[in-house]
Amino acid sequence: EDSDGLIKHILLLMSSFSSSSRRAIKRLVRSSIGASFGGGLSRTGFGGFAAQIQRLRVGCGSSFSSDLPAAKRTISSTKTTLKSKENEDDERLQIEVPVKFIAHNIDSPPSQLVDTSKSEIIDMFTQAYQMRRLEIAADTLYKSKFIRGFCHLYDGQEAVVVGMEKALTHDDAVVTSYRDHCTHLGRGGTPLEVMAELMGRFDGASKGMGGSMHMYRREAHFFGGNGIVGAQTPIGAGLAFAYKYRKQANVAVAMYGDGAANQGQLFEAMNMAALWDLPIIYVCENNHYGMGTAIERSAKSPNYYKRGDYVPGLKVDGMDALAVKQAFKFSKEHCVSGKGPIVLEMDTYRYHGHSMSDPGSTYRTRDEITGIRQERDPVERLRKLINDLGLLDPTEVKAIEKAQRKIVDEAVAAAKASPEPTSDWLTKNMHVDTRNVRVRGVDAYASHPVV
Repeated sequence: EDSDGLIKHILLLMSSFSSSSRRAIKRLVRSSIGASFGGGLSRTGFGGFAAQIQRLRVGCGSSFSSDLPAAKRTISSTKTTLKSKENEDDERLQIEVPVKFIAHNIDSPPSQLVDTSKSEIIDMFTQAYQMRRLEIAADTLYKSKFIRGFCHLYDGQEAVVVGMEKALTHDDAVVTSYRDHCTHLGRGGTPLEVMAELMGRFDGASKGMGGSMHMYRREAHFFGGNGIVGAQTPIGAGLAFAYKYRKQANVAVAMYGDGAANQGQLFEAMNMAALWDLPIIYVCENNHYGMGTAIERSAKSPNYYKRGDYVPGLKVDGMDALAVKQAFKFSKEHCVSGKGPIVLEMDTYRYHGHSMSDPGSTYRTRDEITGIRQERDPVERLRKLINDLGLLDPTEVKAIEKAQRKIVDEAVAAAKASPEPTSDWLTKNMHVDTRNVRVRGVDAYASHPVV
């Protein structure tokens, strides 16, 4: 068969393929062979192209696989006829994540093949990009003194929340540490709620009275950020106990950092959860530095997924949203089946310092940060996945980015315009009669009645 005939044959077959498959084949021809579909191929080019087509296994089943630099990504589809765009977006994809799960006290760890779809991958990228833009905006606002006090940013760790939420529902409970801006977004919160809370404004998630460390969304079972290191871990056990007591098929998630992994209250809560087989996932977000201390200097055993000892554990690539999703799906099934708690160690990284008062460059090199950005960045990995699979054109990706930047910019403007909470909100949630209570002033002789 001559080269022109092969091109025509492929074009005919492609009429029944999804648009993502068509784009992938076109890109292969243009980049690898250097030819357009309007012309023929040289004899040398024909041989290379035929070999590539054989490797891609193009056929009526519309299945193909391509080798990506970071990992082997396998895409499969049962579609044999042209589908509507809506159905095409929900077309089943299967991605093989590159970094293997490392298991502790688990006989059969999760599969490396993750079931997903075009729409899910695009949604993951959209959410991760919005989170990144929000944290960049928070950095700017803090430096401009619109945000004061404590402020802990999450940029670099977005894949943990994005992947987690694809395996949970809002009927599952989440409680986390003070690095909670993006967790609030993942639970369905808005950029305005985060930005207004950071600025102490009434439209914030906690009416402007909590600040950076105290996002909260009760309707989505998000029980907040917590300012005390490790304090959320026994709260998570209590949430899991409530699910078991009520016989609900849900799971509680308690997230903490590697710095909190040495806290005694974590081990006490984990012991109780194991004794009572509570449905809780303990998630150690290991960003490799507890404040300014590297894990090698703070932990005799930095294998945090094994810290539960008698509790099963998994180590997960926390920079890969699909790997995170797979780990949480596995863990939720483990917990709700009555097997008790599980520990997940998310191998991740934060780009900013511990908080905005920490430059983040005195205990690590700029080359280290740059290397992680270039090789493991969670947002860029999702962008590359979209491009490599041909899920969107570059112009469509740019449109998503532009839309998310606009959403964040509008949230910043609205937060600045939001009023501060009025003084009567100081005592709104106090469960005590405050009519005869006086508050001490700045010196021992001054006091003021509670409003």
